[in-house]
Amino acid sequence: MKPTFKTISVLSVGLVLGVMLAIAQGVFAERNVPSTFSLPVNELRTFTEVFAKIKNDYVEDVDDKTLLENAIRGMLSGLDPHSTYLDPEGYKELQVGTTGRFGGLGVEVGMEDGFIKVISPIDDTPAKKAGMQAGDLIVRLDETPVKGLSLSQAVKIMRGKPGSDIILTVVREGQDKPLKITITRDIIRVKSVKKKMLGDDYGYIRITSFQSKTGESLLEEIEKLQESAKGGLKGLVLDLRNNPGGVLSAAVDVSDAFLTKGLIVYTEGRDTESRLKFSATPSDVLSGNPIVVLVNGGSASASEIVAGALQDHNRAIIMGEKTFGKGSVQTILPMNTNSALKLTTARYYTPSGRSIQAEGIVPHIKLESLRVQKIKTEFKRLKEADLSGHLDNGEQEKKKAKKEEKDSLEDLADTDYQLYEALNTLKAINISRLPNH
Repeated sequence: MKPTFKTISVLSVGLVLGVMLAIAQGVFAERNVPSTFSLPVNELRTFTEVFAKIKNDYVEDVDDKTLLENAIRGMLSGLDPHSTYLDPEGYKELQVGTTGRFGGLGVEVGMEDGFIKVISPIDDTPAKKAGMQAGDLIVRLDETPVKGLSLSQAVKIMRGKPGSDIILTVVREGQDKPLKITITRDIIRVKSVKKKMLGDDYGYIRITSFQSKTGESLLEEIEKLQESAKGGLKGLVLDLRNNPGGVLSAAVDVSDAFLTKGLIVYTEGRDTESRLKFSATPSDVLSGNPIVVLVNGGSASASEIVAGALQDHNRAIIMGEKTFGKGSVQTILPMNTNSALKLTTARYYTPSGRSIQAEGIVPHIKLESLRVQKIKTEFKRLKEADLSGHLDNGEQEKKKAKKEEKDSLEDLADTDYQLYEALNTLKAINISRLPNH
């Protein structure tokens, strides 16, 4: 008797279910799962029935590998926006990315309601130069709708040959209609730590992302700032705005640079291996001098670990806007097939026990990103120095240098008002430390 179509389907279901049960039992035995653990046989039977119907009824033939990989991706994407399946190519790209050199657009992204949400564009990258902003929702990649794609699939499309263009259709808060932004792909070389002096006495450090060597680079750059400061650094602005995060150990190293004791961060998860505590070592690179940390809605993950630790220990004033609120830890779990799972395994907590997940860090001083404009007046008040034949005070060269420094810092108010206010806050702290204050 010739087997019917339904018979073939049932045979397929039984075969796949049997294979899955055998594999699952082997995996669970290796992981030492308690004997009370039971496999969801009914759900597995439903899965294999769907598998068989697709194999038999779908309009085009689909190979088993594609179906099963799609099932794995779906299983992970249904957990949270950050868990994902990394095929061998994606896993390799992730490993390269943590070193600070990779190909693409230069934007950190996550999933939100089926669309790609920009956590932060990275400094000095094509995405930043093209005007991408934290909070942008990407709804189309060239002509491909984002809805229905996994995060890894979308990232794969965004990455490509350096020099090639991609058109992103972006929905942005405050805009009446979607924006079309053309970005030219490039090799992304991210320098995670940048520095400059703010006048003679104060330093500025910007961390663009947390890479494996960020802590080491931070110490090197602060040492250079100390050498540049005429009387030693009186304070530091640590800029974590639009920093999407990165390596957990780097966040611990950066926090430890300014703390002398106590907890930096701890993680809590179901697996005992995901329960970790990190504490400070007795050394403060700034010897207790004040710190202002700048944050905004693009400050996420590792940035929030640093801001939370320094805030809880009263080591820094946090200034700016409420942070992104990514308080979960992703662990890379390599597979035997050279692929990997990027799986959320824990939540992290600040020293005082706060979870930042979906809450963010609230600054001590809330300050939105503003653009200030000087009030122009036609009338200029006369001063002693404007009078004909006025006496010099004998320190004209010093006064000239001071004026140039003052003009430079006043220009800062026009270009970066938040940084300007952070510097003023550092100065106010040092004034309050003077005798009789």
